[in-house]
Amino acid sequence: MNHSAGAMALLREFLSADARELAPKLLGAVLTHESRDGAVSVRLTEVEAYMGPEDSLHPDPGSHTYRGPTPRNAPMFGPAGHLYVYFTYGMHHCTNIVCGPAGVASALLLRAGEVVDGLELARLRRPTSKTPADLASGPARLAKALGLTTADSGRDALAPPFRLELPSVPAGAVSSGPRVGVAGAGGTDEYAWRYWLTGDPTVSRYKAAKPRTRKQAAEPRSDATFHRR
Repeated sequence: MNHSAGAMALLREFLSADARELAPKLLGAVLTHESRDGAVSVRLTEVEAYMGPEDSLHPDPGSHTYRGPTPRNAPMFGPAGHLYVYFTYGMHHCTNIVCGPAGVASALLLRAGEVVDGLELARLRRPTSKTPADLASGPARLAKALGLTTADSGRDALAPPFRLELPSVPAGAVSSGPRVGVAGAGGTDEYAWRYWLTGDPTVSRYKAAKPRTRKQAAEPRSDATFHRR
């Protein structure tokens, strides 16, 4: 897909849909980041949908926006097609593509993918990977392979140095289930908003959230620690 104004407008309109409906349609799409070091392209094989605050039309207790807007989660409120990148556990970056109507908080967490271009650069960024399938298998690995950090949060994923290309044909069989590592109700079958390409070797392994300790349960939840994913 080229980057004419018309094509970008159509793609942004496509991404303005409900995150839960959009998630399986984005499987097989290719996200490219052309940095100063070179370009890396990742074909998406696993995504998770996240919705809005507790007082919104679609409250999501697993979302970073559940307690309302903050400077950190502001990109999740739109417009569609922009990146929301956050730092977690003091060591990892995770990348989301914002979706839904402008002003309505929702995004798709890019959980896993296959590096289809820029393999050598991805390997330099991820030297601990033992096989090509490991390079972007997990949200932190995917962000690292693409060279994304919180400095990219709020940037337009549809404009250079980024490019998002939708699959020209359906990506194949899709499975769904609970989201990974989400605490509380947001990690249950009621919020089975994780979608992946069935049988794809790059899909990450499912892990339930660790139970919160009494001390953690008594502490107020801040946007920096609430529902890590």
